[in-house]
Amino acid sequence: MKRCAVYLALSAVLFAGGVRAGEVRVAVAANFLATLQAIEPVYAEQSGDRLIISSASSGKHYAQIIHGAPYDVFLAADQHHLDRLAQTGKVVPDSRFVYARGRLVLWSAAARPVNRGSLSDAAVQRIAVANPRTAPYGSAAREALQSLGLWASLQHKLVRGESVGQAFQFVASANAELGFVALSQVLSPANRFNREYYWPVPQQHYRPLRQGAALLQSGRDNPAARRFLRFLQGDEARRVMKRYGYL
Repeated sequence: MKRCAVYLALSAVLFAGGVRAGEVRVAVAANFLATLQAIEPVYAEQSGDRLIISSASSGKHYAQIIHGAPYDVFLAADQHHLDRLAQTGKVVPDSRFVYARGRLVLWSAAARPVNRGSLSDAAVQRIAVANPRTAPYGSAAREALQSLGLWASLQHKLVRGESVGQAFQFVASANAELGFVALSQVLSPANRFNREYYWPVPQQHYRPLRQGAALLQSGRDNPAARRFLRFLQGDEARRVMKRYGYL
């Protein structure tokens, strides 16, 4: 009950006053934040609507929504969290779709070659990953390391972030030499570090990152939320996503 009260209090602070016409409250997975920020001005110019964006791991957003956070739209980094929300009745039926297919990469902020062998390099002391329990990209990193037979042997090097956004920051701030992050984060113009050297983890080592979008029950009567989801499926949004490495 105490945890529920905390989430409800947070929601009251963030969303006090209700939604005005033309506003969409979007809960977005950390890996898609930079891409959504690039899409936002294109959408705003066409629609006149304003996006109110909250970024975190999909697991954290799931917990917030379950406890009453009144988001209109959820852009998750997987399907699993939407499945669980749908089971509780939080998702508007028939509103779900796959908006992006993500790609996992091993990245270094330094401009140096990165490959599978980098994981076993004695000079690498810390490898950043998102929390596999709450972040789909963290789960994908765990699957990849297990598939490569390295999960157990690298435990002492792993530095866990709450989200893939935090995992990226660990590498960018030199708190880890390498990190498993989203390709979109590496390709983002906001990345002031190395954007050329990274290792795309072969797809056979982790389950596809099919990122799901849905209209939530708290946004079912918000026309702007429905407009935004339609726009997200259109050609202009797809062109932006492609620039950020989404399939």
